[in-house]
Amino acid sequence: MRKKSKQKFVVCINNSGYPASLELYKIYRNIPDEDAESKGDLRIVDESGEDYIYPESFFTPIEIPQKVKQALLHTT
Repeated sequence: MRKKSKQKFVVCINNSGYPASLELYKIYRNIPDEDAESKGDLRIVDESGEDYIYPESFFTPIEIPQKVKQALLHTT
């Protein structure tokens, strides 16, 4: 049985075609989605507050301190 992916954070490095939905250089929450990832995409909680699928190449993963992660996960 495969382990579930942990929730990760990424930084937007390209927002071509999505300037209202994605801000360059902003930290976004990546929702684990194996189907999207298998197609080269990521499920991201964007500026609308909802999660949508975007090309993985638009983001780079980052490691953040636990305190920051907790704060980001508890914001609305």
